Amino acid sequence: MSRVWLVTGASSGFGRAIVEAAVAAGDVVVAAARRTAALDDLVAAYPGQVAAQTLDVTDAAAVEAAVQEVVERHGRIDVLVNNAGRGIVGAVEETTDQELREVMDLHLFGPAALTRAVLPHMRRRRSGAIVQMTSMGGRFAFAGVSAYCASKFALEGLSEALAAEVAPLGIKVLIVEPGAFRTGFAGAGALHRSAALPAYEETVGPVRASLSESDGKQPGDPAKAAAALLTALDAEHPPLRLPLGNDAADAISGHLDASRAEFASWEKLIRSTDFDA
Repeated sequence: MSRVWLVTGASSGFGRAIVEAAVAAGDVVVAAARRTAALDDLVAAYPGQVAAQTLDVTDAAAVEAAVQEVVERHGRIDVLVNNAGRGIVGAVEETTDQELREVMDLHLFGPAALTRAVLPHMRRRRSGAIVQMTSMGGRFAFAGVSAYCASKFALEGLSEALAAEVAPLGIKVLIVEPGAFRTGFAGAGALHRSAALPAYEETVGPVRASLSESDGKQPGDPAKAAAALLTALDAEHPPLRLPLGNDAADAISGHLDASRAEFASWEKLIRSTDFDA
């Protein structure tokens, strides 16, 4: 039986690639985006298989209404993909409270609201999958991407707990951690830049420049990422976390090694803080 997908941020990048992969697999997709005109070609090419849904994931009332509409139309949601997002570059001191709150709304509170909205329907059927699109920046952070990584770290923490809570209910959770892929993430107008301070030119300046220069040259292929996502979902025992791309694999592996080495060097002190027996 074909699955019913709800994919946010579906108008471009990973979202569009996931819609195309799901359709190729014979599934039905509700493709959600703030601006749906970019989906007109897919809706026309796959009548009855792709439907566009206008949705701002930071609007809690709209989230509830959208989920209810999908369930009423199709009877269920088998796969939720929380993909809507954007990049932001800036040092912690450069990032305003409003900028931080906006990225948290988009990357944490929006996905959390969608997850809460679909769970009652998935629980009733004791099946379903929730896919959280985070980033290799959901595992580690570096200068200039504090707000972005903070939001992705938060979503990963929520999702790891969620996976343990819903596994007995027959629901899967998959955290996808892409590296640099050829999406519009770093394109003109897509990447938000906090107002720069001269003090951070040495540490954050190169990040601002390299992200812009990488646009259209990233090594990752979104179509292959979408295919890998479907492969993982269809596995008998899907992973909790799925890094994607050689850069993500290398960076995450190196970070895990460094974390283990740091822990080992401080383990004696770490273990010295309990009450004496």
